[in-house]
Amino acid sequence: MTSRDGTTFRRYTDAIIPTTAPANRDGNRSNYMAWGLVQLPGEKEWSVLAKEAYYTGSGSRLRRFRYRPDGLVALAAGDGGGEAITRPLSFSGSKLVLNYRTASKGSLRVELQDADGQPIGGFTATDSQRLSGDATDVVESWSKGSDLASLAGQPLRLRFVLNEAELFAFRFE
Repeated sequence: MTSRDGTTFRRYTDAIIPTTAPANRDGNRSNYMAWGLVQLPGEKEWSVLAKEAYYTGSGSRLRRFRYRPDGLVALAAGDGGGEAITRPLSFSGSKLVLNYRTASKGSLRVELQDADGQPIGGFTATDSQRLSGDATDVVESWSKGSDLASLAGQPLRLRFVLNEAELFAFRFE
């Protein structure tokens, strides 16, 4: 379950701790989660702690599960591809930073559109850098050397074009 304001929550059907990890936990799903996520000094990843209770053998223990930053939920598309367009937003800064993961042949592209949904010259999906791999802080760029800072403060939409990819988060810096 997640919340940005502590009042409105969204519940996801997939368990945060998969039944397959680690194998010696098979058959016992009685986890009592510690409150909140922890980011340890010097580490980028997030951690969550869970108390495991066992009905046989040794007693309970505390286990640490690690996750990519902002990586608990993703916008995802399979090999058929997909896209998502944001509502109009404005930003400050000069860089668009992405947190994503793709399959070996997958890709992610980003297009900037005006508030009415028309592509902005120099910032189309075909102009954007074709991203692939697994990264938490890649700066997107466009082939025509377009200056993102020139669009700061005006309303625009972001169009994400995904193929066998997951987009976890984006931010402007």
